[in-house]
Amino acid sequence: MNISASTGVRRRPAVLAVALAVAITATAATVGCGGAGATPEATPSPIPSASAATSPFTVRDPWVKAADKGMTAAFGTLVNDGDTDLTIVGVSTPVSPMEIHEMAMKDGMMVMQPKAGGLTIRAKSSHVLEPGGDHLMMLDLGGPVRAGDELTFTLSFSDGKTAQFSAVAKPFTGAEESYDPGSGMPMAPTPGMSMSPAA
Repeated sequence: MNISASTGVRRRPAVLAVALAVAITATAATVGCGGAGATPEATPSPIPSASAATSPFTVRDPWVKAADKGMTAAFGTLVNDGDTDLTIVGVSTPVSPMEIHEMAMKDGMMVMQPKAGGLTIRAKSSHVLEPGGDHLMMLDLGGPVRAGDELTFTLSFSDGKTAQFSAVAKPFTGAEESYDPGSGMPMAPTPGMSMSPAA
């Protein structure tokens, strides 16, 4: 494996499973903007770390939608096993500026917009990031994100803590949705279309 110094993308064979590393620290968070990915079929095994064993927060099945340029997004399931709510107020990656986005109905049309106030994961619950719903938006890719690439993301919480996770990019056609507002493609998937990324 090698890591490109300019993009922060780790190239991996597409057949490898997603590796997940979650670490929460007490350092102040640098608020950044979102990322995107493809959801693997199998749940990845967490990589042990000093803080991961005691952290109530994990990211299950993270993935990024592969893209050559422009915008894309990261997805997965955010899990809060703790006794207090957690609010994510920012997300960052070396590959692109990011924002936390949601899909909302406005004037009879589905539109994508930044999620006001961040994203709250209630205590003892989980929140799914998926195409057509909440997602971590990558706004301006510094280079192609190819199937098999592994990207690292940092989530910033309202209490000043941060959590890191890694996700592997996968090809995703689904309902042919687009995360680029200028593409002329629908922003949300068509009902009945597959929401699973290619293996």
